[in-house]
Amino acid sequence: MGPAGIKVVSDLLPRIKTENKVDVVIAQAENVSDGKGITQEDFKELRRIGVDFCTGGNWSLFKDEIVPIMVDKNQPIIRPANYPEGTPGLGYKYLETDMGKILVISLLGQIVGRDSEKPTDNPLKVADKILKEEESTKKLTTIVNFHGDFSSEKKVIGYYLDGRVGAVIGDHWHIPTADAMVLPKGTGHITDVGMCGSLDSSLGVRLDVVIGRWLDNKPSRNVLEADGRMQLNAVLIDINETTGLAKSVKQVQVIK
Repeated sequence: MGPAGIKVVSDLLPRIKTENKVDVVIAQAENVSDGKGITQEDFKELRRIGVDFCTGGNWSLFKDEIVPIMVDKNQPIIRPANYPEGTPGLGYKYLETDMGKILVISLLGQIVGRDSEKPTDNPLKVADKILKEEESTKKLTTIVNFHGDFSSEKKVIGYYLDGRVGAVIGDHWHIPTADAMVLPKGTGHITDVGMCGSLDSSLGVRLDVVIGRWLDNKPSRNVLEADGRMQLNAVLIDINETTGLAKSVKQVQVIK
């Protein structure tokens, strides 16, 4: 979430990767640049500090400059796959690794705050379509990022895809849920992985701004919190290289 998010990832990710022998890092990147969307410069910075692939959400296409990279199948960044046909960018791509290809898919919940009235295709059906189309491609595993408001949606899609993908990782709340687990058929899941950025804030926005708006009921512009304690939230997923399913899921929260 904003520059604070990039900074805390830059500070903490190298140590986390080393201590846990991490092979691949996937980051939700729709709020990276000033809280809305992502610039090409910030995308390159995330890649430089160790992020291998970026998934998306409802702010993914906020900055027009990212569209050429979203369209390029060789660039490791995607927007939600269930946007209507004709939306710029790609909703799934492959990440090439030393262990094999990883299929990464982004999906958007059908109720997402201020964007709840915008048209989206059914995420379950879109997931089915992608998995069917890509079933003949040899891959190590498939990772699905589900960006949505309703915990029920996030839970349901996890169980719907259980046994067919390596992990379904929910996000959008900026608040981590305490339910990281391997589902009965072998898919890793968490309802919401949380955010990277300011801890003492309202989802990354300065508290004085949000409280003042709520107290007086007057519109105001969000200002991101740049000071104070910072947080990095993530999950570590151990994938079985034979089955492509999860052996374990471990939640990570580092505060500095």
